[in-house]
Amino acid sequence: MIEDLKKDAAKRMSKSVAALSQALTKLRTGRAHPSLLEHLTVSYYGADTPLNQVANISVEDSRTLAVTPWEQTAIPDIEKAIINAGLGLNPVTAGKVVRVPLPDLTEERRKDLARLVKQEAEQGRVAVRNVRRDVISDLKTLLKEKEISEDEERKAEQDVQQLTDKYIDEVDKVSEEKQKEIMEF
Repeated sequence: MIEDLKKDAAKRMSKSVAALSQALTKLRTGRAHPSLLEHLTVSYYGADTPLNQVANISVEDSRTLAVTPWEQTAIPDIEKAIINAGLGLNPVTAGKVVRVPLPDLTEERRKDLARLVKQEAEQGRVAVRNVRRDVISDLKTLLKEKEISEDEERKAEQDVQQLTDKYIDEVDKVSEEKQKEIMEF
């Protein structure tokens, strides 16, 4: 029973770290990466469809993304979606390919992005702590129902705290890596 709670906590905490990593991939750094555009939706035959389902997104060079739609009729909609996304990108159409050059980031913009990374990391830490709170609450319930002893509950709380510390360290590592990546010139 206690082991199940600890396994569930570890799984939920690792999902929190994965969610943070996923959220940080959407922040634009100086390098081109397909994840910058994958979350955009395009009006495709009247339905909002993720860009990666109507086109192939690839890295042409370190500063340029190439978007190759499956159908040429989607090119104007893709351009419109990229412009309206608020990413500060200006797509250029060249025949059957939409090229998206990434402008250099200013120092001020880099600092803003680093601040955003810190906010996302704090949300990740809060998510990990919420899992800890839930598990400790479950342990206290088990103790009240006399399904576990006080010693077992105390030991389980220590184990959950160690898990929490481990995953908060992971959140910090992911955050530091992203901040370093953003601040590179």
